[in-house]
Amino acid sequence: MTVARLTTQHFRNLSPKTIDFNPALNFFVGDNGSGKSSLLEALFYLGHGKSFRTSKTDSLVRYEQKEFVVSVKDGRGSQLGLSRDTTSGTTIIKIDGERHARLSELAKNIAIQIVTPESFKLFFGGPKERRRFTDLGMFHVKHNFSSQWKNFSRVLKQRNACIRNKADDVTLAYWTEQFCQHSVIVAEERSVYIASLIEELKVWLSILLPTISDKVTVQYLQGWSQKRLLSDVLAANQDRELSFGYSLYGAHKFDVKFLLDKQAIETQLSRGQQKLFLLALTFAQAKLIAKVNRVKPILLIDDIGAELDIKSRTALSSAIEFLNCQVIITAIEESVLQPFIESNNSNEYKVFHVKHGEVISI
Repeated sequence: MTVARLTTQHFRNLSPKTIDFNPALNFFVGDNGSGKSSLLEALFYLGHGKSFRTSKTDSLVRYEQKEFVVSVKDGRGSQLGLSRDTTSGTTIIKIDGERHARLSELAKNIAIQIVTPESFKLFFGGPKERRRFTDLGMFHVKHNFSSQWKNFSRVLKQRNACIRNKADDVTLAYWTEQFCQHSVIVAEERSVYIASLIEELKVWLSILLPTISDKVTVQYLQGWSQKRLLSDVLAANQDRELSFGYSLYGAHKFDVKFLLDKQAIETQLSRGQQKLFLLALTFAQAKLIAKVNRVKPILLIDDIGAELDIKSRTALSSAIEFLNCQVIITAIEESVLQPFIESNNSNEYKVFHVKHGEVISI
């Protein structure tokens, strides 16, 4: 999918506007606070049902308004949109004029990948951030993962209730058996996905960070010792779980670690190199999404000039040409876009200027 047209009403500081996009490459240039990131946020909200900047939905609506609207027309002419009433908390979702109850229906049609200054949480934000990143990709790549995860989450909730309420041994044993079965199913699906992600990551590291690409390793930690059955781990830690009041091991506790020469990658790379690694990882996931032919991903990159020197931006421009999906980039200075514009032989791009929430095509 590509976004052909974006329409917003009362979203952040953006003036009510319809923006026509290039199907390949789009640049939004403007000062801090001009509304560049709000444009990316509007697209991200449509694809994820939440913001990448805040958990407070009320802050997304324009001052003195109570409702915002975000909608897009894709390259095939389909219309996807949602409106959110922050007073009542009501969300209305429409696809080609038909109402839907679940935000996941939108996500099936629009796959948004993003790299922002906040993306460094993948390194420093703990396992929770890496779980979110991984499961986002799995939702699009593994079509049955959504139902598998729902089943697992339901069983996890039941088992945690048993632990918390100190249920009888028979009841706890039943939910523990169910929990082990669903944990193994989810963990095996993730293992296959991570293996594919690792192979794809090698390709993008060879473009963006060629000097270290052969030294990077990725570890998948499934949420319990891979040398033991989960049932044995839970039995050995039953007293600990009872004292904590919830399940300490299982598929919900998985992690993915990125290592350079067997050391945590964030301790070995500069800030600029970390950003290139994040971009390589995001490109790898985007490519996996594209390969399943369910929905072509859209890549958002916020503040392209931050942390990246001219050499890094030149490498990134080459990677974007190779990626072959719609890319939307923001920058403070138009000069930082030169490597991308110069390498774009087909002239398939658009540049927009953003000021005080107003978007003007240059």
